[in-house]
Amino acid sequence: MIKNPFSVIILKEENKGSVEFQVVNFTNRIRRLTSHLELHKKDYLSQRGLRKILGKRQRLLAYLSKKNRVRYKELIGRLEIREPKNN
Repeated sequence: MIKNPFSVIILKEENKGSVEFQVVNFTNRIRRLTSHLELHKKDYLSQRGLRKILGKRQRLLAYLSKKNRVRYKELIGRLEIREPKNN
């Protein structure tokens, strides 16, 4: 699992209710589950859990995108979740 310096910064704030903290926490869980599923391809319960976490993170990111576009773009950039659009 790759340690992300941004997650350490948020963990030090101890603001566990913030959207950023929750998204970072879900991202770390997603990365851990993804590496687990590469080894255990038929672990269907973990696949279901991964899909649920992905949905929760997607809803939180949609909320953050509507409320504060600057924080959203900063979070996406630091976590390297999505590819930047080249228009």
